[in-house]
Amino acid sequence: MLFWYVRSVLTDRSKLTRHDLWHFLPMAVYFISAVPNMFVSWAEKVEVAGLEVMNQEYMMIYKPTLLSHILPAVVIYVFRLVLILGYTIWSIVLFWNFIKYKKSSAVFTKQHFMKKWLIFVLSFTLILVVCQIFLVIRSFELRFSELFFTFNFLRLLSIIGLAGLLVTPFFFPSVLYGMPRFPEESINQQQEPNDSKRITDKPLDDKNTFETDYLNSLEQKISACMEKSRPYLQPDFSLAYLSAMIQIPVHHLAYFFREVKKEHFIDYRNRWRVQHAKNLIKEGKTSKLTLEAIGLSSGFSNRNAFRNAFKKFEGNSPAGFTSDLQK
Repeated sequence: MLFWYVRSVLTDRSKLTRHDLWHFLPMAVYFISAVPNMFVSWAEKVEVAGLEVMNQEYMMIYKPTLLSHILPAVVIYVFRLVLILGYTIWSIVLFWNFIKYKKSSAVFTKQHFMKKWLIFVLSFTLILVVCQIFLVIRSFELRFSELFFTFNFLRLLSIIGLAGLLVTPFFFPSVLYGMPRFPEESINQQQEPNDSKRITDKPLDDKNTFETDYLNSLEQKISACMEKSRPYLQPDFSLAYLSAMIQIPVHHLAYFFREVKKEHFIDYRNRWRVQHAKNLIKEGKTSKLTLEAIGLSSGFSNRNAFRNAFKKFEGNSPAGFTSDLQK
């Protein structure tokens, strides 16, 4: 999966071709060979697991798949890791060629963090897979001796590789939003060769144009929705509510408020509510409504929430604001 992700990012291509199907052949062979083991009863699987726990050497004679009758057990266990290693090295080569020859990629030019993330992920994956290959081979050589299972350098490196893979999303949380998609015309424009006849007035450093345009479109859609529909007047107005209204994924909106607006959605929503309440007060609605009623009509759930939000953004309480206007 990592290989297909890297390939689609570097080549701006996510669809499989007929040629790509050949890459699935080794995995298909393993899957077909393991089909008989799927129909083994649960009781038998538990029995086999118990035998392996009591005597690890049982793994050398147990034949769970069709390939086990053709190839030695060590080959069965190592080949899967070698296959993963091959795809990992292939991914590294693709990535290296991209960096070396500075090829164009709509994803990378719009999401610079992905380069750093891929460096960490591919490095930790390589460390983990290589260590696992040596560990499996060594375990068969020592016939699963207890001496092998003691802590050693290979196990330390393997733990580092695994831990690195697990913690990378915490350092690059944006990768959890999925691979970004860009319009075909944007990709094609980047892949066109430089032509002296196609001189434009655009600045040379135009790497984040599309991303900026997309974020600007979010700003416009959100503002238009807030001004025309005034959803903030609803007590249950939330980020999911806004997402459904403007047909934008929730995680895109969360990224927009966190990275662009630098403001929590609740504060953004309450700011609109406070402004609405201020307009009602300026229009003289306090002669017919209490301040609590104005707060409720502005979308706040109770008087305290209205007062705290008003004081946060205006530096004054609703009552104080009203008094200042009447002076």
